[in-house]
Amino acid sequence: MRSTFEKFGLIGSGVLIGVLISLNFSALAEKVAMPQLPIDDLRVFAEVFGKVKSDYVEPVEDKKLINEALTGMLTGLDPHSTFMDADTYKDLQAGTQGEFGGLGIEVTMEEGLVKVVTPIEDSPAYRAGLKTGDLIVKLDDMQVRGLTLNDAVKKMRGNPDTKIILTVLRKSEAKPLTFNLTRAIIKTQSVKNKYIEPGYGYVRITQFQEHTGEDLAKALSTLQAQNKGPFKGFILDLRNNPGGLLNAAVGVSAAFLPKDDLVVYTEGRVTDSKMRLSATPFDYARRGKGDYLKNIPTDYKKTPMVVLVNAGSASASEIVAGALQDHKRATILGVQSFGKGSVQTILPMNNGSAIKLTTARYFTPNGRSIQAKGIVPDIIVEDGSDQSNNLHEADLAKHLSNPKDADAPAETKDAAKEAAAKAKLSEKRFAEPQGPIEPTSKDDIQFMQAMNVLKGLPVQKTPELKATEAKPAEVRK
Repeated sequence: MRSTFEKFGLIGSGVLIGVLISLNFSALAEKVAMPQLPIDDLRVFAEVFGKVKSDYVEPVEDKKLINEALTGMLTGLDPHSTFMDADTYKDLQAGTQGEFGGLGIEVTMEEGLVKVVTPIEDSPAYRAGLKTGDLIVKLDDMQVRGLTLNDAVKKMRGNPDTKIILTVLRKSEAKPLTFNLTRAIIKTQSVKNKYIEPGYGYVRITQFQEHTGEDLAKALSTLQAQNKGPFKGFILDLRNNPGGLLNAAVGVSAAFLPKDDLVVYTEGRVTDSKMRLSATPFDYARRGKGDYLKNIPTDYKKTPMVVLVNAGSASASEIVAGALQDHKRATILGVQSFGKGSVQTILPMNNGSAIKLTTARYFTPNGRSIQAKGIVPDIIVEDGSDQSNNLHEADLAKHLSNPKDADAPAETKDAAKEAAAKAKLSEKRFAEPQGPIEPTSKDDIQFMQAMNVLKGLPVQKTPELKATEAKPAEVRK
């Protein structure tokens, strides 16, 4: 019987090698410069495949083995590349359109555990008090360690009104925390606006989705009608915004920048991954659609402006903050952002699955790479929480390096390390608030200080201590 299984394994190995070799020849026909596949290594792969098929304690379907191999191939590259089966790919598409079922948390995998990047505003996870940096160790009675990220996400998603218990480790807590959550349809309203007071407007963007640019244009027009005249100051809130669609980020930037100003450029190995995206409808409007920014008041390109960021601001939100900072269009206030400066391309496969593959790094207009560094605000204002809980790209295993690190002189790197160490010490001053803070409320320290900046009042940078009065901050116009 064993020899029969071995024969099947060898046959499967031969078929697998044959398919891979044929794929290599096919790819070479399209792209001669592509290197030859390592046949010896592929033989080992096929041999392992055959051994698992013949010797594993229980029968395993070929599809499961291949999917697991693909998952390992992608997740072994960096924290953001991943293989998605057909169901996961459909969930991703639903998420970019603004509606999906689940708990409402952006997560990544770290050392076998699920790590919270940021809870989505107004979601069950957000209302329950999950925080950036929380480590999810159990889903109901199931241990997370040993699951893939896709498996863990599938377990957390489910039908609305069903319940799940998350067991969470938090750096500031001695014992694990348990959260009893009820799943819901997550309808993310990516753009929210508020008329603060005469002369001052506020827009919060929670994610960059398919219609974020159009929704921003509507919000700006609504605020302008309420104010009945030019604004004295404007706040763009990108805190806890995990990113999203690149063209939406370009559109948001274009609302506040002069036409044709460079927003972001990308560099990768293949031609398609090298782009320069500017404040022009060709780069932000969906093909076949008109310029959704053409009717917004031009005053928004000149109004004094503050952009709020924190450790949950990642990817597309960092593109916007970096562009407005480089063009000296806005003052950035808050704490260092997440530092995700890589571009992921969704590549659909023939069987309905897809891969999310890191294909490029992006750079701000002045050539800064945000990868593993983030956006450093012009004015550092902490929110009163324990900053040691914050998660950054640089904390993730196998994160991409910053290409600018090699260019930095040793003394600059040493100074950066020293500054980081001092920051860690200063973080111990703060006590962690309970539950989420309502944006624009009096408890929202960063918002209150942003208003002070716009009004030319002293900025309080250390909310839990007696703050020394600072000179009025210069607002970039």
